[in-house]
Amino acid sequence: MELSRIVFFILATAGLGFLPGPNIALTVSRSIARGRSAGMKVLLGVELGFFVHLLAAGVGFTALLLAIPAAYNAMRFAGGAYLLYIAFKVIRNPHNWSREASSPSESTSQLIAKGFLTNVLNPKTATFYLSVFPQFITPHSTSILGQTMLLGAIHITVSSLCNMVYVLGAGSLAGFLQKHPTWERIQRWLFGTLIGLFAVKILTQKRLSIAPAR
Repeated sequence: MELSRIVFFILATAGLGFLPGPNIALTVSRSIARGRSAGMKVLLGVELGFFVHLLAAGVGFTALLLAIPAAYNAMRFAGGAYLLYIAFKVIRNPHNWSREASSPSESTSQLIAKGFLTNVLNPKTATFYLSVFPQFITPHSTSILGQTMLLGAIHITVSSLCNMVYVLGAGSLAGFLQKHPTWERIQRWLFGTLIGLFAVKILTQKRLSIAPAR
């Protein structure tokens, strides 16, 4: 694979990594609610979801998924429904936004699972791996699967670094926001609404036909 393609892919991935999406919204919301440690656990789940998408794309499962309307719609409805559930929990349950010792806390496995399911059930991630990666793969040079895994490793690394910026920033605001009940309510509604809008976007997203790379 050409070095110029790798460099361009890193830059493109970094640009996309900072764009707001359901992964960032969930990660930031947990960072504000429970601190940086919770945000990092959600981020771990998000990156595990990317790894599953990478493997699925590498073995051809993603192409099959996008080629079957029923399978794609099942994934789309499951992902949208899960995000709506998360949005409802954020808005309706103020205890999830409290860092007091007396408030119910989310376990490490719950936080990782939230990040994982939010990402792995997102059809946009599947489409990204199948439509963007082929543009950076050099045909007939080395293994296509090997190049796909390399690009996936780069993407997961860059995505993690981009999301860490959000986690650190949100975590630094947590202390201030927790001391102001009005801001606590505003942020709950803000992030709940934002996650809900991402859910609606996924539910209304049409299946894209992926053309082979030229």
